Amino acid sequence: MRRLITCVAFLCLLFIAAPSTEAGSGSKPSSELARHLVAIAALAQPAPAVTIPAGRFTLGSKRIDDDPYGLWTQFDDTELPQQRVWLDTYEIDQNEVSLGEYLAFLQQRKQHPPDELQKLIWHVITVHSVSDQTLARWPALYITWHEASGFCTSKGKRLPTEAEWEKAARGPEGNLFPWGESAPTNERAMFGQHHVHEIPILAAVDSQPEGKSPYGIHHMAGNVAEWVQDWFGFDYYAYMPEKNPAGPMSGRYKSVRGGSWKSKIIMLRTATRSGAAPDQRSATVGFRCARSPVETDHPTSRK
Repeated sequence: MRRLITCVAFLCLLFIAAPSTEAGSGSKPSSELARHLVAIAALAQPAPAVTIPAGRFTLGSKRIDDDPYGLWTQFDDTELPQQRVWLDTYEIDQNEVSLGEYLAFLQQRKQHPPDELQKLIWHVITVHSVSDQTLARWPALYITWHEASGFCTSKGKRLPTEAEWEKAARGPEGNLFPWGESAPTNERAMFGQHHVHEIPILAAVDSQPEGKSPYGIHHMAGNVAEWVQDWFGFDYYAYMPEKNPAGPMSGRYKSVRGGSWKSKIIMLRTATRSGAAPDQRSATVGFRCARSPVETDHPTSRK
């Protein structure tokens, strides 16, 4: 039976599995690829910020033992117990950070994209005829947690805490999915895709309005899963503070939320939790940024 023990949570790491590489710049691209990278970066559009009002929201899930395959049943014990948590006002990006934005960020720092990303971009341009305009609106991917955090910091922001991500995804009353209780569809989320060569099948970061969260935020389920600030704690929900939880002080894995383009439905639930090593690169993980109105009033980030 699924979802019965806490350690099952890390089986979901399989959905983002890819060889780990150290953070840093990739190799110098060919001149032809470099021209495309510049063109994609020139099309970058920053995401608008959405203000999430202060207040309590429903975090986690109630234990259900008599319906092991029901969508309301906990994926595993890491999302237990369900509780009402207070968060101060914060802002979060309406969209995932786009590939155009990330390439522009790297260009400003005279850094090359990671080799995995270069190979992907060159492949989809030359084999699948994907345009620079389309690529500019893809979510950033093959980004480590450290790189995602660095991008947000450069914009005067940070990665959202896991609790902030969950509130933004499900609203104050604890939606099962960002859009409500109905099962995912192709109009609501990019999920359940497969490609024999692991080429990501992605949607534009500002697409699929039917899948928006109660706060109007795109792709909190599917497309790419998202790094958040917290270390992943197996039992953190059992002792987390009831106000502005910021995650454990340390850990081995960083939390990842939201499911991706290749995820099954269970990973798209707003309460489902996962984690990955912070130096992991994957075609299924991206990120978005958040900001407190006064950062000094926010709990200390767990780096």
